[in-house]
Amino acid sequence: MKVFITGGAGFIGSHLAERLIADGHSAIALDDLSTGEMSNIEPMIGHARFDYRIGSVHDLPLVSELVDRADVTVHLAAAVGVKLIVERPVHTIETNVHGTEVVLNAAAKKQKPVLIASTSEVYGKTERFPFREEDDLVLGPTTHSRWAYACSKALDEWLALAYFREKKVPTTIVRFFNTVGPRQTGRYGMVVPNFAAQALRGEEITVYGTGEQSRCFGHVRDAVEAVIRLIQKPGLAGQVFNVGTDREVSITKLAEMIRDAAGSKSKIRYVPYSEAYTEGFEDMMRRVPDCSKLKAAIGYKPETTLEQIIADVVAEQRQKLGKA
Repeated sequence: MKVFITGGAGFIGSHLAERLIADGHSAIALDDLSTGEMSNIEPMIGHARFDYRIGSVHDLPLVSELVDRADVTVHLAAAVGVKLIVERPVHTIETNVHGTEVVLNAAAKKQKPVLIASTSEVYGKTERFPFREEDDLVLGPTTHSRWAYACSKALDEWLALAYFREKKVPTTIVRFFNTVGPRQTGRYGMVVPNFAAQALRGEEITVYGTGEQSRCFGHVRDAVEAVIRLIQKPGLAGQVFNVGTDREVSITKLAEMIRDAAGSKSKIRYVPYSEAYTEGFEDMMRRVPDCSKLKAAIGYKPETTLEQIIADVVAEQRQKLGKA
């Protein structure tokens, strides 16, 4: 395959490109480097089956050219991270919705297949667990910018499915749950690399809220495996799939596990949401996926344990600190 990846220098995108090349496929990466980094793709530059462009997913002529050159497009470019989303809601909405519109418009010209990356955030304040793809979505009020990301990604999904039904574009949607691993930056509030860096520096580990909120963390390696299987298997267009793991852990317990893995004596400090973000900030207390649909479709389930995920991130952060 030749795969076009928007956000190809980002966390998931660079891992996907690397894996495709290792498997004998070709990858074309597009990134504006707003959150992606050249260092993520540097080892692939010069490889015969890797190409990259520095540019915007809003550039329709450029995106159209790259969509035409590829067999399938994986659309990962998006505004990410709670901190960035709360601080820059206009950027979040414009980047996510318009970028997806450009990709789908380009794909519609020749009915090229597209995999759209969505997020567990779209489930919002849903209280039926585990989350299933067909569940209702319950978002907070428009006055809270916290929900701008969830709303924009839900609109991405509706747009993708509309292109599938009306314009016959083969679109598939994946809702990534908390995906972590090497190359993920803590710059925009990503919890695991932040905790690891704080623990290794001997600083207080800052937990926002009560720490009782729970998440399910999956390794980027497993997420990439799911994406590759999905784009290779025919007959999945027009469907939505959860991609994640069902092992639930509280944020306090996560902080303790990371502290232990780092061999640190850091204390855990709890910071109210009102201090960390803005007054009225809301969060989900639980976020647990039902991935049975994904397993039935591609015969796959995540293989990496939470302990291994933490070990990988701590090792990378330790190396970064050693170079600092």
